[in-house]
Amino acid sequence: MTGHVHIVGGGLAGLSAAVELAGSGVRITVYEAGPACGGRARSYEDRHLGCRIDNGNHLLLSANDAVFRYLGLIGAERSLTGPGRPIFPFVDLGDRSRWTLDLSRGRVPFWLLSKRRRVPGMRLSEIRGLTRLTQAGPDETVADCLSPGMLATRLLAPFAVSALNTPCDTGSAALLGAVIRESLAKGGRACIPCFPEVGLSESFVDPALAHLSLLKAEVETGCRVAAVEVADGRVTGLRLPGRLVPVGPDDTVILAVPAPVAAGLLAGKVPGFTAPDAFESILNVHFRMPVPPLALGALGQARFIGIVGGIGEWVFVKGDVLSVTVSAANRYADRDPDALAATIWDEVRIALDPALAGPLPVAMPPVRVVREKRATFAATPAQERLRPGCETALGNLLLAGDWTATGLPATIEGAMRSGATAIRVLRARGRSARATG
Repeated sequence: MTGHVHIVGGGLAGLSAAVELAGSGVRITVYEAGPACGGRARSYEDRHLGCRIDNGNHLLLSANDAVFRYLGLIGAERSLTGPGRPIFPFVDLGDRSRWTLDLSRGRVPFWLLSKRRRVPGMRLSEIRGLTRLTQAGPDETVADCLSPGMLATRLLAPFAVSALNTPCDTGSAALLGAVIRESLAKGGRACIPCFPEVGLSESFVDPALAHLSLLKAEVETGCRVAAVEVADGRVTGLRLPGRLVPVGPDDTVILAVPAPVAAGLLAGKVPGFTAPDAFESILNVHFRMPVPPLALGALGQARFIGIVGGIGEWVFVKGDVLSVTVSAANRYADRDPDALAATIWDEVRIALDPALAGPLPVAMPPVRVVREKRATFAATPAQERLRPGCETALGNLLLAGDWTATGLPATIEGAMRSGATAIRVLRARGRSARATG
């Protein structure tokens, strides 16, 4: 494989592609439009809170093979933390009930036979909903497949909204089924939760940039690609501010930008190109505590708790910062951010107080509300049909990103798979060229 590989986009898909290829002897340049790499999974200093926070919360599972491969390549596999076993604390704000989903490690779901380890109030007959999800057709929604009952209300529906970032009545059952087949269906060993010990950048971005620098890959930040020049069925140049980067006959471009950016760059230039065009937002609400709260029991082990029946869905205990995730947040777009934060703080107090050594203050502490307006594509059956594959009609243009056809919703795992897929395609083309040369 020869030539120069131009990777447009320094988010996790672009970094994944660069990391996979680094050290192969091929020249690599990553062009990132923003001042820092990481995209929607990075950390930054928040002046209002006076501390470093993540721009989003991400709960990973031990089944995320692409994520752990990436972390292994950059030497950051020990930067994640978690309970070390498949436990998930929950609270239902409706009746204030609390439980810990405690999965069996093997494929046989012995946890379903124990009232102490499963969702309270569920009936074993509700398991049919899980089977329906894993066998769902391309046009079915999550709501079509769920059986009424506590398993759906207290686990499957909240899990669906978190995994798809889309409401159950429109979310793709097939996409959720793919997640279930790769996690819950494989048993608890595939469902051990983890998240960055320090921050997203410290786990996924900074070690990757150090790795790429060591292997002589170039990363240019503050470098927006404004246009893609095309001629004779291939990319011939990348238009940057004040200069044109030529793309030679042996060069490859991997476009790893968000779907709207890709659509703008490729409109009218790539025959048959489609991309998702409907999106869902995510809210992350960060509360800075005067002192780090001391979590006990299952919350102390997991350092997060799931909330049922509220606005917030997950609360993460990160030292002196309590971070709340609200998925499928388009429904709250018209709500005043301050009022929304106050309501969420009340939910946090209800959820956490019984599991802390001391109660949280009644008055809301300093808060930062972060809204990612286009956090993911809306994971509906219609949008799923618009997701493109890695290869395009242009001979030297490949696509990467969580919005491409990864078989998963828009997740970190999907983003990293897409980057690795682009490099596999590139290598396969190189082998094919050598065989026919």
